[in-house]
Amino acid sequence: MIGNYIKTTVRGLAKNRAYSFLNIAGLAIGVACASMIFLWVQDELTFNHSFVKRDNLYTVRENQTYDGKTSTFRATPGPMAAALKGDIPGVKNAARMGGENEMVFALGEKVINEQGSYADAEIFPMLKLSFVQGDEANVFHDLHSVVINTTMAKKFFGDANPIGKTLKMNNEHDFTVTGVFSDLPKNSTFQMQWFAPLKNIEHMQPWQQDWGANWTRTYVELEPSADVNAINKKLAHYLGTKKNGNGTICFLFGMNDWNLRDKFTDGKMSGGRIEYVRLFSAIAFIILIIACINFMNLSTARSEKRAKEVGVHKVMGAGKGKLITQFIGEAVIMAFIAVIIAVVLVYAALPSFNNMVQKELTIDLLQPFHLFYLLSIGLVTGLLAGSYPAFYLSSFNPITVLKNIKLPSAAGAGFIRQSLVVIQFSVSIILIIGTVIIYQQIQHVKNRELGYQKDNLVYIDTKGKITDHFTAVNNELKQTGVVADASLSEYPVLQIWSNTDNFSWDGKDASKNPLITIESVSPQFVSTMNMKLVAGRDFYANAKLDSSNVIINEAFAKQMGKAGHVGGIVRDGGNKPYQIAGIIKDFLYNDMYVSGAPLMLFSRPQNNNILTIRFKQGVNLTDALAKTGEVYKRANPGYPFEYKFVDADFDELFKTEALTGKLSGVFASLAVVISCLGLFGLAAYTAERRIKEIGIRKVLGASVVGLTGLLSRDFLKLVVVSCLIAFPVAWYAINNWLQSYQYRVTVQWWVFAAAGIAAIFIALATVSFQAIKAALSNPVKSLRSE
Repeated sequence: MIGNYIKTTVRGLAKNRAYSFLNIAGLAIGVACASMIFLWVQDELTFNHSFVKRDNLYTVRENQTYDGKTSTFRATPGPMAAALKGDIPGVKNAARMGGENEMVFALGEKVINEQGSYADAEIFPMLKLSFVQGDEANVFHDLHSVVINTTMAKKFFGDANPIGKTLKMNNEHDFTVTGVFSDLPKNSTFQMQWFAPLKNIEHMQPWQQDWGANWTRTYVELEPSADVNAINKKLAHYLGTKKNGNGTICFLFGMNDWNLRDKFTDGKMSGGRIEYVRLFSAIAFIILIIACINFMNLSTARSEKRAKEVGVHKVMGAGKGKLITQFIGEAVIMAFIAVIIAVVLVYAALPSFNNMVQKELTIDLLQPFHLFYLLSIGLVTGLLAGSYPAFYLSSFNPITVLKNIKLPSAAGAGFIRQSLVVIQFSVSIILIIGTVIIYQQIQHVKNRELGYQKDNLVYIDTKGKITDHFTAVNNELKQTGVVADASLSEYPVLQIWSNTDNFSWDGKDASKNPLITIESVSPQFVSTMNMKLVAGRDFYANAKLDSSNVIINEAFAKQMGKAGHVGGIVRDGGNKPYQIAGIIKDFLYNDMYVSGAPLMLFSRPQNNNILTIRFKQGVNLTDALAKTGEVYKRANPGYPFEYKFVDADFDELFKTEALTGKLSGVFASLAVVISCLGLFGLAAYTAERRIKEIGIRKVLGASVVGLTGLLSRDFLKLVVVSCLIAFPVAWYAINNWLQSYQYRVTVQWWVFAAAGIAAIFIALATVSFQAIKAALSNPVKSLRSE
């Protein structure tokens, strides 16, 4: 039986090559698009699945409320991890990590920046890293121990055994390699090349042992039987028991949610990447449905060609069930042919797709899940696409079709075909509108006033003692002729993470505790960033002269009220007074979608490790970087010159939105292509079915333009109906999406008009080819046979 289905299908494909191509091409493109999206979705949903204890691993988050607004923070006090194990029943283990850091490692002349973290030894049994060398239980037996991953081991030691060998970190201390662990997968939160004992840094400042100072991340492993909700109730006011007056609310945030749901609004989980997983999953299913609609449309449109075949089968004794099985079988076979072609398309397109989504996705036909997916999608698509044509064709009356009587159900089939075309183009128009609005939103934010100039600005996370002689370095940089200015700061200008509510001023409302961002800078910071002073002066070149002075931004001045003026006094928690020397225009940092937050600059160049350099306008950047690198290496020997562009970091802040826009654009285009394939086939079928009518009209004097309009009119009506359906749906969806951004674009009417006109033009171009072809045909050929 299956052999007969295959023979029938192959004969049908050969007999109707054009329709077969349109059918299979539409399905193949649809399956290929959906497959790539599902590969991305699978990667997102399996984030951190390499950690076997992921169901019991958590990080401690803090909710802090300032002026009625609650913000969620990752940093926690240094003593918390050790205390939790003894204070909270159900906590099996806890460890601290100091965040991700880039450190310079050297072995002889080989000097490389590697990303890793200082951590407690307890992190290893919690993460269950795969150690290929070394004993997990003893890798931190010495203060200057370091464990490295296989890639880092290969870079420094090749195939030699690295255990017991030393690497110099930051040209200061020799660290002994005590273990080597397998590289962590790309879809994991931790992207570490090395781990070293946290005790190397926790003794640097006495405040790191204060319960009121947040500086490290705390990770917790719970007992499998532990009740997370019960622990969170005990943890909520835990900090208040350690430090009186601390109203911070702590809670556990599970590893399974770190990637997908890491977005908090007013202290509550409010989404994250899971929103994009849902969005792209929906797009994948929609594209599959559009491809199936094509198949159904073309199959039902060609039904009259197979009407006599159905009649003969029924006269020969074939029942309805057998015919349904035959036609569905043919559809499934065609679907599997499309799946095979789709796999080829995925293999060809995956490198470009990976480059777009910044992942390393692979399709493995030997992997059970991928094989099951392809078999399932072929079967389900075939059943879905072939179901209606099968039931429609098998319902024909044999006497009716063999006598060439017009099929009574043809009108109903035509209505269904029209409805499916409307669905196709409605979805395509919605995707087009969504793509345009997403692009507009990204550009709207990118083009807003930042409060500084990000072009020609690079920064370096410096190591060593360069800050000790920064004035000389800055002078030498300017002497290169390519550097306009340079400065030091504690954090890069786009990401300033140090903040406190421990400031007061005259007239401050005691009931309010605004969160103030603080940044230590060298005197050249404001001029290097090209920030604008709206009142007062910049810092003096000699930082010591401004040891008791600060510069604040407009947002802080507004917060201070009458005290927020040049000459006003701000006091820290120790009641030390700082005089306001200047007020700068608000600039954006951390969150590009909100207004400038209150900020205060201190003239403290010491111990700042971010060197920011502004190049002169019009210089050759390659030449400028080369000259700057020479100065940096002379001033800081033994450390690599590795820089980042501020404008590149700025663009990175919109990575998720940009990815959404790119994918929406690509899949909107492909949805239009798939829809047009179906429309092209239907137009060809319509022209073929009305060929005698066209011949008669031509004989009676109808023009080519008139005939083209006649054949195109019905299809254009369907596209207009699609616009009427798509516009309100797109408006509702886009407005809901924009609500998550405080700074957002205004949706303009012309976007909808342009999308509608584009859809009409595309449909007209698709249909007109077949219409013109039919209108130009010789009427004698179409009328000479009955």
